[in-house]
Amino acid sequence: MSDEVQLDALAIGAHPDDVELGCGGTVLKLISLGYRVGVLDMARGEMGTRGTAEIRAREAEAAAREMNLTVRDNLELPDGHIWLTEESRVKMVRKIRKYRPRVIFTHYWEDPHPDHVHTCQIVREGAHVAGLAKYDAEANQERFRPHTIAHFMFPRTATPSFVVDISEVAEQKRRAIDCYRSQLYDPESKELETNLSGESFLRRVEARQRFYGSLIMFSYFNFPQLLPNSWLSINYRKNLGNYHYSYN
Repeated sequence: MSDEVQLDALAIGAHPDDVELGCGGTVLKLISLGYRVGVLDMARGEMGTRGTAEIRAREAEAAAREMNLTVRDNLELPDGHIWLTEESRVKMVRKIRKYRPRVIFTHYWEDPHPDHVHTCQIVREGAHVAGLAKYDAEANQERFRPHTIAHFMFPRTATPSFVVDISEVAEQKRRAIDCYRSQLYDPESKELETNLSGESFLRRVEARQRFYGSLIMFSYFNFPQLLPNSWLSINYRKNLGNYHYSYN
């Protein structure tokens, strides 16, 4: 992987594994179509109930290899203390200007986890001010503003604006999620249980994927043909608003 390249899309999650769970299928779909996609984690997950920052870094690297990401980066904000501040916004602006993604995926603005909500706030504000030439001018980066921000991990009460068929990459998405062994079900583990470590968690992930697949008349285990540029034709239009994004 190289971080010295312009990206077509950048997926930004609060913690390692958020992107894989929230939009890993779409990331893989775009990569399969030849787009350059990266992931930016906001923190290293050191506050997590299970695992350590070091373990989760190794898991994130393994997942990046499984997905064949162009780059995986980390903003190195303190886990459990991700806030919209001038410091965090400047850090985000510098990453956006560095990678220059046309589209950003990030958390929905309503979420029980404050790190997810604040990540959304940092991304949305950072994406706007990154287009202001005089903002953080001392960093000597060229201004840049992404075309679109799309959101994932939204509540059940929100209706998605679009759904992406991930049938062809569903198994690869599962392998990427499985890289995070410290976070998932392990009957031998002595650590405290979490939502992710429950035995039924991955079945619920699959069930939700199947539900959203049904909205576009596909189960993700089928293999429908999509127009190669359909995603870009939707998302690169000018003056496009923010999306509610499906859990794929």
